[in-house]
Amino acid sequence: MDIFERKKIKSLVECGKRLGEKNMSPGTSGNISIRYKNNIMITGSGTALGYLKENDIVITDFEGNIIKGRKKPSSEKHLHARIYQMRNDINAVVHCHAPYVSAFAVTHKPLSAPIISENVFYFGEIPLAEYAMPSSDELVENTAKFFDKHDAVLMANHGIIIGGKDLDDAYYKMETAEAYAQIYLCSLLTGSPVNLSKEHIEEIYELRKIMGKA
Repeated sequence: MDIFERKKIKSLVECGKRLGEKNMSPGTSGNISIRYKNNIMITGSGTALGYLKENDIVITDFEGNIIKGRKKPSSEKHLHARIYQMRNDINAVVHCHAPYVSAFAVTHKPLSAPIISENVFYFGEIPLAEYAMPSSDELVENTAKFFDKHDAVLMANHGIIIGGKDLDDAYYKMETAEAYAQIYLCSLLTGSPVNLSKEHIEEIYELRKIMGKA
């Protein structure tokens, strides 16, 4: 293993630890990956993201064939691969069952209410993909299609999947989405959340363009 490969593996292990510390990947739920050279570096099947070890990481090709590693790759490797194939600007994918965003996924409610500027800026909205059996081809088809316009997608009765320019970007977006969902749920308990005005939303979209986010 060369220094570059070890560095990339270490970044996945550290990301998993952060997700675990934030309670965004309970138990053995979720999976994370990065684009690695002409292949994919992904967490192994059944691994606990919060307790990853170096030997929990697998390198596969875009068909899911193992190139290097002792474990089977995540069963949702094909979804990760499809997202990378669709978006050259995405180099990391994080899938979690974070409790607050998952609450919206299980009630089939997209995270689209423009109540916080950060959510509008980073996501616009987070759409909901129709339910399909985890790891199935149907799940890939139902979910990946939203990545033509979005960086994050709720998966009905499942969780959320997010793409980023790199692993830090994907992780920060996951934190942002989970915080937004938590605030949204709390606002429903404390009163009626007030949406940003159309003018304010347009200002945020303009800022996105200036900063190269759109």
